[in-house]
Amino acid sequence: MPTPWLVVPAAGCGRRMGADRPKQYLTLGGRTVLAHTLSRLHAAFPEARLCLCLDAEDDHFDPAWVPFSDWRRVDGGAERVDSVVNALEAIVAEGADEQALVLVHDVARPCVDVSDLARLFAVVSDDPVGGLLAAPVADTMKRDDGAGQVASTEDRAGLWHALTPQGFRLGVLRRALARAHADGVVVTDEASAVEALGLSPRLVPGRRDNLKITHPEDLALAGQILAAQASGVVPTGHEECR
Repeated sequence: MPTPWLVVPAAGCGRRMGADRPKQYLTLGGRTVLAHTLSRLHAAFPEARLCLCLDAEDDHFDPAWVPFSDWRRVDGGAERVDSVVNALEAIVAEGADEQALVLVHDVARPCVDVSDLARLFAVVSDDPVGGLLAAPVADTMKRDDGAGQVASTEDRAGLWHALTPQGFRLGVLRRALARAHADGVVVTDEASAVEALGLSPRLVPGRRDNLKITHPEDLALAGQILAAQASGVVPTGHEECR
């Protein structure tokens, strides 16, 4: 299988966390979120080439947190998608061809499972479009009426939570993001941009504990997940009460 490129956007300021520093620099068990995330990726892809997207004025970052031997720092953009575009251009500048495999992973997902990473890589390595880790929706889904009340209950059949990493060929992803920008399409993840090209990424089932740290309570939950994963007792799904 080809050696993948990894893109980790880590230039955000984490406003919703309300902390004194970006959330990627908050600590879990004495290590930063960023260090945990890169460690998980390295455990699955030790030979991968990493593009780490950081704010140009970031004064919290320590290169000692990067376990990869082949990595480069890329300036982040105003939005996550801008950081990814900058990373893709850096990859092109290093001579990668359009068939190079690129996996994009949120820095705020330190709990991603190594076996999930390996499974995603196996799938997207053979798929002409690419795919993403995802988890089937388990909760009842409500749509609001715009005024804070329920308008309807949505059928959850066939609905999935999009996770990361998301993996695509370099050429496909560059075209997708360029088209989305030109058409004014809001890009919430790489897969949404690829879908806008008329392509259908693969959904690769992933563990539900692949939590994205967004709100203050998520940090404590991520710490509990990491501890439980280390003990080997974390359930991989939700059991329905009867």
